[in-house]
Amino acid sequence: MPLSVVILAAGQGKRMHSTMPKVLQPLAGRPLLAHVIDLARELSPDAIHIVYGHGGDAVRAAFTDGDLSWAQQREQLGTGHAVMQALPQIPPEHQALVLCGDVPLTRAATLTGLISAAANTPLTVLTASLADPTGYGRIIRDVDGSVQRIVEQKDATAAERAITEINTGIVIGQAGAMAGWLARLSNDNAQGEYYLTEIVELAATDGVTVAAHELPDLDEAMGINDKLQLAVAERRLQRRFADQAMRDGATIADPARIDIRGTLSVGADVFIDVNCVFAGNVELGDGCRIGANCVISDSTLGTGTQVYANSVIDQSRTGANCNIGPFARIRPETELADKVKIGNFVETKKSTIATGSKVNHLSYIGDTKIGSRVNVGAGTITCNYDGANKHQTTIGDNVFVGSGVNLVAPIVVGAGATIGAGSTLSKDAAAGELTIARTRQTLIAGWRRPKKKQG
Repeated sequence: MPLSVVILAAGQGKRMHSTMPKVLQPLAGRPLLAHVIDLARELSPDAIHIVYGHGGDAVRAAFTDGDLSWAQQREQLGTGHAVMQALPQIPPEHQALVLCGDVPLTRAATLTGLISAAANTPLTVLTASLADPTGYGRIIRDVDGSVQRIVEQKDATAAERAITEINTGIVIGQAGAMAGWLARLSNDNAQGEYYLTEIVELAATDGVTVAAHELPDLDEAMGINDKLQLAVAERRLQRRFADQAMRDGATIADPARIDIRGTLSVGADVFIDVNCVFAGNVELGDGCRIGANCVISDSTLGTGTQVYANSVIDQSRTGANCNIGPFARIRPETELADKVKIGNFVETKKSTIATGSKVNHLSYIGDTKIGSRVNVGAGTITCNYDGANKHQTTIGDNVFVGSGVNLVAPIVVGAGATIGAGSTLSKDAAAGELTIARTRQTLIAGWRRPKKKQG
């Protein structure tokens, strides 16, 4: 049966105490709504409709994908009113699956089961049983166990509030039938809103059997209404990610102290120490070891590469068996070949370093091409910026650069050259030769340091 997904994303989220719309609040480095859109896409629907309202321009600007349709809810008059905005775009024969933009932990397998269960029923709700159902609408059944209605917390009696089976906010029904029930909604309730949940009672009144599909994992029903709930959801989602990484072969020192804000792909025998952050798309080859407190974004690390503690790697690639850090910063467009060593307090940017080369201490390498088997001494700087433009430094194979060297780009250091410590070079260095460029050491006899004036 054709499927259309409706995502409700119009709410303001007053309890967030934020100028940012609720559905744009970050979870695992991405907006809440992004997680729900990804979930919808996993179902391969015929269409995805997003109902937006509060902060609408910002919400639409955050999601420019061509597969999304948008319906504006100009006044936030309730969930039923929100669905009404999207239904005119949905053919009546479609199944209409309603998701909530602030319920990001639902799994695709759960929804697949829900869709299958709803194949032969006009209306099916996804329910869960909670030890503490506070804040959720309660499922009211008759003596035969059939779903008769859903009562919201604020409208419930004391007996109804004692019911532990709750409405998750996710519902699926035949679009044409849903349109008919929505047209009959009333806002005679504590909130003065048109509740989507009221269609359950209208369907039952019409003699329609309303089915219920129970959620297997209670975390999947979690709605996000404030920053506390956002933090709880963050840790639950991160634990899911950590569990998957461990199933894929990673050893994680403490699964409670890892943040994956995107996609992490791991090979066999990967080790990840505590407090590491992975953002964007990160790939770790077999045998990679990541030290504590590292941040790695949109990067690929080759087999056997070791990253020592407190290092940052962004938009870069390494070959096999590289060593990086501690306290190294690998900035975008850095390409390291096999067996390259980048040591403590070294920064690289937009540079390629060939096999077996070393930049071990306190150096900056920017806009540079370094050949193989090069040793760059401590405190070396490639001076790539003249105040207006960036310039290239090229260092050939088998070069030895002494400590404290400044290479003023554009410059070429020929293969096999040796650069004396403390040199500042602004001209090319000849291949195979020793180049030294320093001022002569001078003794100024009798010189005294200036003293501060008294009084």
